Amino acid sequence: MFTLSPHTSGGAQRTLSLSAGACLTRAAPLRLHEDGEDHFHEISEAEKAAMADYIWRADNVELTTVGIDIGSSTSHLMFARVHLQRKSQNLSSGYVVVSRTVLWKSPILMTPFLVDNSIDAARLKDFIDGAYHAAGLAREDVDSGAVILTGEAIKRSNAQAIAQLFASESGKFVCASAGHHLECTLAAHGSGAAALSRRTHRTVLNVDIGGGTTKFALLKNGVVTATCAVAVGGRLIVQDAEGRVTRLDESARLAADSLGVQLQLGERPTPGTVERIVAALADILLDFIAGQTGGELGQTLLLTEALMLDSAPELITFSGGVSEYIFARETHDYADIAMPLAARIGAAFATGHMGAVLTDPGNGIRATVIGASQFTVQVSGKTIHISRRIELPLHNIPVIFPRIAIDKGFSADDVVRETRAALARSDLDATQTVALAIRWRGDPHYSIMRTLANGIAMALDNTGGAPLVLVIDGDIARLMGNILEYELKLLRPVISVDGVQLEELDFVDIGQLIEPAYVVPIVIKSLLFTPAN
Repeated sequence: MFTLSPHTSGGAQRTLSLSAGACLTRAAPLRLHEDGEDHFHEISEAEKAAMADYIWRADNVELTTVGIDIGSSTSHLMFARVHLQRKSQNLSSGYVVVSRTVLWKSPILMTPFLVDNSIDAARLKDFIDGAYHAAGLAREDVDSGAVILTGEAIKRSNAQAIAQLFASESGKFVCASAGHHLECTLAAHGSGAAALSRRTHRTVLNVDIGGGTTKFALLKNGVVTATCAVAVGGRLIVQDAEGRVTRLDESARLAADSLGVQLQLGERPTPGTVERIVAALADILLDFIAGQTGGELGQTLLLTEALMLDSAPELITFSGGVSEYIFARETHDYADIAMPLAARIGAAFATGHMGAVLTDPGNGIRATVIGASQFTVQVSGKTIHISRRIELPLHNIPVIFPRIAIDKGFSADDVVRETRAALARSDLDATQTVALAIRWRGDPHYSIMRTLANGIAMALDNTGGAPLVLVIDGDIARLMGNILEYELKLLRPVISVDGVQLEELDFVDIGQLIEPAYVVPIVIKSLLFTPAN
């Protein structure tokens, strides 16, 4: 007997149990009459159709999802219907996305702020409620979602206020405060740049220019290999109808100071002042694209380490709000510097001197929000290790993916370096609960596993407290867990599971142990990056 329990589009669970040798076209003999004799009952066409429908729903799941992007300049959301299908290989219990249909896209909202520079949560709630109404959806119609907080929204007071908007739906939503490195990666995937790089096998540099920051991501064969963020954006300066400055970000003030010009809130700048600042900011971005330092001002405005271009990009893609002007999808002037900033960048590419081809990746201002959340349910293998100190279930654990070449030889120092790099890419630190995903290749030699375990122990703060979740696609989870907990005496409680496929940017829930099978159910909440039309 085996049981299939897929999610349904209404969020409920439906379970179908089938005997291994059951016949789907003819019923087994049933003793239903008082005379005790066996009677065969033919299955009607309606019953056959119902069985076929049940079987289809066992292998196919449709979810209604919402992606919500709340940023320092703009906020918007998108509803989609996702079709997942069970992988047939090796009777896998995992589901993969086979299609997605966009149901409704919201208009772009200028993120509302109060006078104390905190987000106006009440206005934001009205906007989100209105979007549900306009899309013809109720809260209970949505199965899952991702709320991505960027820029000013990450600040503690704002994040707390926004969290209250979704408190009643915490079981459905993945809420991710996207730090600079994570936002670079989200934009690269959501824009379509990653798919472009993977499809063409060319090196792509995605430049996501938002309201307050620009995020760079270098991609090779669809994989992000370097990221960088700088405080240059399209709404650093905003003016009213009379030309008075109504918004002035610190980075714009620094740019004005570096040029020796005056720019003050509430005042009209002298002619040519804003144009000079825009030119300086555009030059910084063009410098970084060309692999240069960005000058003294560019170094001052860096929010991360400098962009490391180990090879020149062949294609340059743009996303974010400013990209809408670069690719002529937007013509309205919002009284900020987005339009002139885009014009300067476009002009530089028009001369052909940038050395790479300007390419539209497909998605601009909606690049981040395209990562609406999807649920995939898997069951671990039986060779797992669960520390007695771990209380299950665990929810919303971010996945990191160290790039360790298991089959090519590695040292513990390699594991330390790659683990810390993976933490940095997701803007996490070593004291948090994380799921460390490993792709295992080759035989389970003790020396290799011990080297891997040594590196993991050195990379992650061995101070106890937050659990360490190790997820391996090979059958060595129990051995790795034993080495970490009993041989290396890792102070952090360890749960080590195998037979599960994860990707970077996933989040996982780990359910309670199922006896006597001794497996745990794992819900994988992946960020969908299939470009939307």
